[in-house]
Amino acid sequence: MPEAYIIDAVRTPRGIGKTGKGALAHLHPQQLAASVLKALRERNGFDTADVDDIIWSTSMQRGTQGGDLGRMAALDAGYDVRASGVTLDRYCGGGITAVSLAAAQIMAGMEDLLIAGGSEMMSLTATLSQQEAAAGLPVYGIGSGNDRLQAVHPQSHQGVCGDAIAALEGIGREELDAAGLESQRRADRAIREGRFARSLVPVVDDEGRVLLDADEYPRPQTTAEGLAQLKPAFEALARTPIDETGTTYAGLINRKFPDLDIRPVHHAGNSSGVVDGAAALLLASKDYAERHGLRPRARIVATANVGDDPTLMLNAPVPAARKALKKAGLTKDDIDLWEINEAFAVVSEKFQRDLDLDRDKVNVNGGSIALGHPIGATGAILIGTVLDELERTGGRYGLVTMCAAGGMAPAIIIERL
Repeated sequence: MPEAYIIDAVRTPRGIGKTGKGALAHLHPQQLAASVLKALRERNGFDTADVDDIIWSTSMQRGTQGGDLGRMAALDAGYDVRASGVTLDRYCGGGITAVSLAAAQIMAGMEDLLIAGGSEMMSLTATLSQQEAAAGLPVYGIGSGNDRLQAVHPQSHQGVCGDAIAALEGIGREELDAAGLESQRRADRAIREGRFARSLVPVVDDEGRVLLDADEYPRPQTTAEGLAQLKPAFEALARTPIDETGTTYAGLINRKFPDLDIRPVHHAGNSSGVVDGAAALLLASKDYAERHGLRPRARIVATANVGDDPTLMLNAPVPAARKALKKAGLTKDDIDLWEINEAFAVVSEKFQRDLDLDRDKVNVNGGSIALGHPIGATGAILIGTVLDELERTGGRYGLVTMCAAGGMAPAIIIERL
């Protein structure tokens, strides 16, 4: 089977996802996505007419972020019109899925040069939600208003699910706050030591002025005392009626787990940050890379997808990692670096506990609690992050996984070359 090589990986800095506050929030989503496509071309010098496809991940495909963002961003970036594009949605997991599908096309021998990545303007998500609420439009949630589906598989709000898992697993707020603090500490160290420098590309305007050249979300001044004072973010939401019968988000979970006492433990300091951002990877076949003088940095070893309980929603990363390891013929001891997305602190804590991992190998440069989680982009960001760190440390294998709404998780293993 042909190898699928990673030639390069780039990402934007993550801007605060709030209109009027974030440095990227005023951009059109296609322009933000185009910034990383431009960077890949400038850094690697390939002919954009050779790009067989651009596989792009965006979760909130509405408004100006709707349509086929992969294709539109390529056109906005000045790519040759022959460079096709497609846009997908696997909620939080789409960035990994985009890379996995691109690798599969190469490994199947169907295509030779692809770009995979994603972007998310979470500032736009918030704005659209406010506009829809003001217009009196209903909030449909994960199941898009399908009452029949909700009756069989109750699906709640992700934050409430995080609190429910913490209650089920006996993971307390003190542990979750410690995880949030450690994410901030590691991210601060990574930034000060320039560990993100290879992949990070500034976002500029049409006149060449830099809009953002460093991650905007981290709070290195965070303390344990400060985290302990934060109010739980999902306590009121859990009890809020969401339909005319008085159903609540907590009640949806209690339909399946009637004896579960859901206690609020997650807040802004131990949950992922709301940000804007984009990331992209350039992948090529061995033949194309050799013919065009492109030096591979890594190869795709294995990919996997797993579904789990949609009511708890966030528990699939552990089985996804195990499935990817089995496909690769590896054990957890073969993995030098792990990236598990910090959607909520309980996700990464449960992941490390269940797999009995060496914590010094997991999210070594911080995670989404400190840096933010631009939904459709995060998977691609994490693959680039683990590749940079493998190169910095001389490691061989990295495994990346993350939970996704609907109770799913993709996973991918790469090998540094």
